[in-house]
Amino acid sequence: MASADLRDELTCSICLNIYTDPVTLPCGHSFCRTCIGDVLDTQEGSGAYKCPECRAESQERPALANARKLRNIAENIRSTHPEQQEAGIPCTYCIQSPVPAAKTCLHCEASLCENHLRVHSKSAEHVLTEPTTSLENRKCSVHKEILKYYCCEDATCICVSCSLAGEHRGHQVETLNEASEKKKVKLRNILQKLTSQREEAEKRVQSLEELRRQVQGKAAGVTERVTALIRDIRKQLEALEKRVLSEISRQEEQVSLRVSDLIRQLEIKKEELSRKMGDIEKLCDMTDPVTILQGRESDREDYCDTEENTQRHDIKVHDVGDLDVGLISVTLHSGLAGIVTGITKRRRVPEASDMLLDVNTASDMLLGINTAGRYVSVSGDLKTVSGSRINQRRPETPERFQDYPQVLSSRSFSSGRHYWEVEVSESGEWIVGMTYPSIERRGGQSVIGNNSKSWGLWKLNNKIYYMLHDSKSIRLPHSSSCHRLGIFLDYEAGRLSFYELCDPIRHLHTFTAAFTEPLHAGFWVFWGNSWVRI
Repeated sequence: MASADLRDELTCSICLNIYTDPVTLPCGHSFCRTCIGDVLDTQEGSGAYKCPECRAESQERPALANARKLRNIAENIRSTHPEQQEAGIPCTYCIQSPVPAAKTCLHCEASLCENHLRVHSKSAEHVLTEPTTSLENRKCSVHKEILKYYCCEDATCICVSCSLAGEHRGHQVETLNEASEKKKVKLRNILQKLTSQREEAEKRVQSLEELRRQVQGKAAGVTERVTALIRDIRKQLEALEKRVLSEISRQEEQVSLRVSDLIRQLEIKKEELSRKMGDIEKLCDMTDPVTILQGRESDREDYCDTEENTQRHDIKVHDVGDLDVGLISVTLHSGLAGIVTGITKRRRVPEASDMLLDVNTASDMLLGINTAGRYVSVSGDLKTVSGSRINQRRPETPERFQDYPQVLSSRSFSSGRHYWEVEVSESGEWIVGMTYPSIERRGGQSVIGNNSKSWGLWKLNNKIYYMLHDSKSIRLPHSSSCHRLGIFLDYEAGRLSFYELCDPIRHLHTFTAAFTEPLHAGFWVFWGNSWVRI
């Protein structure tokens, strides 16, 4: 097992055989000298040389360092594990034990190891090539001579006889080396174009993957907001249903009580009328005139209800009442209107009324830690900034605010309409605004609103608001009344508006300007208990 692991460590990743004359690139990866040389040759003219293993790039052709210890270990493995030697072309003359060939002689049609190569003929007709078993494609099929030239007109390799007396006589010919070098140049140009096309395709793939991630993230956010909105509407509708049904039940019970009371009164009256009717019927059944005439009770005025009393009883019946459908309708419609108003308030500001589902863009905005001053603390999620009495000892960079506790958002806006919300501390002092990236990072001109490159809403300890721009401050008539703000930016229209998200929503101020640079959200927080959260 250990031997196999060692063999793996000694295997060239290009030819997949044990290293032959290993060399090492500056990045630390090793290859056979011939293998890496061929790879670097193909990369020549592409603009950069890359390691086949780690893809480390260099503009200059990397220097190849001899790996002597690696070569010694590889040779030792070959000698001690002959059965594991890489498959290769054996020497034609080493009969007792196969020895890898170093070259093949096209004239002799034989492959030679290093030892036999030393005693081989050095004459010009003995052309040597890399070890190969395919000798037929190295010789002319017509004259059986070694191929030495390339016919440019017929695009084929030819021998001397083909050039002088054969069918290629008089054609433009080149040596094989010249022709192969020209072809290499063309191949490198093609390789360079293919490399550029592949890199462009890779960039497009990355862009599409990023777009897909953005769409997936946005879809998840929109789904969550829609679900929450519908769930909230459903709860409000259920509460409204209970309220309306309760009103209907109340009215039903009220009418029922009135009807019951009137029925009781009428039942008493029915008994009284029945008694009177009985008395009168007795008189009518008598035959004695004197008795009938002496029955004076029937002559009393109150014996029968007057027309006025009858009308009075009729009015009572009509005045019992019915369900107040108008009140029920008002309760229902006012409740529905309240729900609609609540949904409308989710849009926060009039300008953002067309962005109900995308109103909360704060999830896309993070604080740029590289701009944070030394006396501000930034949360791990890059959403909250708070004042700090302790020096955070951040490295000094050109983007960082040096003298004031400020930080900018990493995201900027250079077009379009955008809306986001922030939570702010009720106590302490803070500034919320927007600024160009070219704002000063040192001195008094670096404070948000104290220059022509930034606009801010400043809240003091006494809850007084000031609007800041170009070193000028405007006191607002409103005092701070809630801890949530909405900021709306219409870049093309040059409008930056601030709102207090209380009930009802209150417009604080709108700056107007012709914006000339991208705008970053900016935050200034005084040390102590001041904080702002996106």
